[in-house]
Amino acid sequence: MNGNEITLDKIDLSILRLMQENARISNADLARELEMAPSAVLERVKKLEQKNVILQYTTRLNPAAVHQKLLAFISMKSSEGMGSNNTAKELAKIPEVQEVHHIAGEDCYLVKVRTADSASLMSLMRNSFSKIPNILSTRTTIVLETVKEEQQLVIPEK
Repeated sequence: MNGNEITLDKIDLSILRLMQENARISNADLARELEMAPSAVLERVKKLEQKNVILQYTTRLNPAAVHQKLLAFISMKSSEGMGSNNTAKELAKIPEVQEVHHIAGEDCYLVKVRTADSASLMSLMRNSFSKIPNILSTRTTIVLETVKEEQQLVIPEK
């Protein structure tokens, strides 16, 4: 086992499963579910945060409610060499960019963006992406319908 590997026991995995289902679950409810003392559960949650197992607590919004109806995935080629992340860092600074993935294959990056509509997507490409010097080409896929979009991970039973 390498030094960076995080070991989680059955209780840790149960905590993660419950918290992933409902990030607003109270410490008292967690303790009740796990049949543990609230202080012990709180200590475990704090350790999971310190180990960077729990990265953050967020609220998931309906994109349409905030006028972000268009979802697109953009494949990008970059002129920068392997190991350089300048383009990725610049892409990550753009508010409409939700995800930046360095990928294998012909393209260098896969970028997930949300905008209000196709005109705002075009504006994003003209005014933001075009200012990043290393981008050689883009290929955009606009999503017509989302069947499943999930952030939850499959947590093993152990």
